[in-house]
Amino acid sequence: QVQLVESGGGLVQAGGSLRLSCAASGSGFSLNPMGWYRQAPGKQRELVASIVSSGKSTYADSVQGRFTISRDNAKKMVNLQMNSLKPEDTGVYYCNLKNIFTSHNYWGQGTQVTVSS
Repeated sequence: QVQLVESGGGLVQAGGSLRLSCAASGSGFSLNPMGWYRQAPGKQRELVASIVSSGKSTYADSVQGRFTISRDNAKKMVNLQMNSLKPEDTGVYYCNLKNIFTSHNYWGQGTQVTVSS
């Protein structure tokens, strides 16, 4: 069983930075792709960034060049460094792990990020 616990959210002014972390428990972490999603009030959850086992990452166009996703397989952690934050980055950020064998998605409880203008 996989459990994901996010941390690092908070309130920041536009132009500021935050670093989100996600700690995973369970086996097989290094094999599975990880991602960060966010959900703004009244909107659907959207993919922000993802990273596969090799370290290759992809980003939503809206965060390209400002956010960086990374993973530490030994520590079973995935991080999201968010720079030059904008008010439209506000939302609840969720850590995701997708099991490559079962395609089951695991989610953390979410962490709130609020960017004030």
